[in-house]
Amino acid sequence: MRWLSGLRPRLILAFAAMTIIGAAAAAGASYVSARNAILEAVQDAAMNQLKDRVAAYGRPLSTPPTQEQLNDFAGSLRLNAVAVYSDLRSANGPDLATFSPELRQTVANDFRIQFQRVDRGSIPELLVGLPVLARQPDGAMRNSGVEVYSLTSLVQQQQAIDELAKSAWQTAALVLPLAAALALLAARQVLRPVRALNTAAAQLGEGRLDVRLPAKGSDELAELVTTFNNTAAELERTVGELRAMEADARRFVADVSHELRTPLAAMNAVTDVLDEDAEALPPDTAVAARLVSGETRRLTRLVQDLVEISRFDAGRAELVLDEWDLATAIRDSLDARGWRDGEDLVTDLPEGVLARVDRRRLDLIVANLVGNAFRHGAAPVQVRLRADGDGVTLAVEDRGPGIDPQVLPHVFDRFTKADTARARSEGSGLGLAIALENARLHGGDITAADTGHGARFVLRLPHLPEGGTR
Repeated sequence: MRWLSGLRPRLILAFAAMTIIGAAAAAGASYVSARNAILEAVQDAAMNQLKDRVAAYGRPLSTPPTQEQLNDFAGSLRLNAVAVYSDLRSANGPDLATFSPELRQTVANDFRIQFQRVDRGSIPELLVGLPVLARQPDGAMRNSGVEVYSLTSLVQQQQAIDELAKSAWQTAALVLPLAAALALLAARQVLRPVRALNTAAAQLGEGRLDVRLPAKGSDELAELVTTFNNTAAELERTVGELRAMEADARRFVADVSHELRTPLAAMNAVTDVLDEDAEALPPDTAVAARLVSGETRRLTRLVQDLVEISRFDAGRAELVLDEWDLATAIRDSLDARGWRDGEDLVTDLPEGVLARVDRRRLDLIVANLVGNAFRHGAAPVQVRLRADGDGVTLAVEDRGPGIDPQVLPHVFDRFTKADTARARSEGSGLGLAIALENARLHGGDITAADTGHGARFVLRLPHLPEGGTR
């Protein structure tokens, strides 16, 4: 029944059902009316004929009548009738057993003519009973005790009624294609603006905020179209403002970051000198010098990360691809930072795993993943390189406290800290976000998981990146 889930089939069924029910009700009402008219016509004719015949031939009948008089009286009626007086009945006419005791009791106790329709062996019949009245000496009419019962077959009338019923249902059946056509037309008229709204809503969801629909008429659908247009216009205005604000914010971060690079370079040169001469400085001055040196390096890393993020946001990040042995490239990145195999670092980097990568960006990814493991995890940190048919994977796993389930979904978000309770930490909160952007630039991805005894980050790279600029 899944095909009934659409609006079009339901509308068609609803319109068709309404039309068919209406046609069936009209046909049924016509049938009932015609049937009653046919039965009432034959019923009235039989009753009037019996009353007229009894009135014409019942006057010379004496009471109590003899058998011969009853026979003559019944025969003079020239109907399929039987005359009854007490235990006497006329020789001709239908069997008295045909007439129900209820009908005979009613005729005996009433002055009016009575009738009853019965089916005997699937043959419809009309039974009519009439008491014969006699005038008393005082002029009043009384029941003479003579009763007349007539039987009229309704076979022909029933056949006419059956033909009428057949015609009525055939007419109702002929309405079905008309009902389907009307339902299709009505559904089309209703669904046309709905389809237009659905298409416009899909385009709006794809980012075409300038989509609008023509509002025709003044019905509820026209009001819905007008509401959609107003909503789309307001959404376009709001999104435009947000995009402008976002562009301004990105430009501000990029400008500030670039402006800070020159003074930071000078500050780093000064702090390098202070670090070299720290031993010769007074103790308090040496502590202050080391503090300034550390904060300057931290600020330098933050500015570098912000510059890198701004390039991704502006769409100016480019790949310089070349084929590398990944084991060599990864080991060079580790050695450059003083991370060598030992108790704290365990590497499994098989030779011969080749891939086309941007060496600088791969270095940033490795530095961020392994550095994150050392800062927020615990030794030993394991680095494993594997190749498969789809590409290569680099897994970095530590033995630290792992990743909080509440932090895990947001671990690659910008400025996310492993310890949210601390306002400041050694990292900027941008390292993992930058690593993920670089992986995606290569056509790959990075996933994070909590192993129960630490954190695991897995870098996946294709053998041949889908995009990039050489």
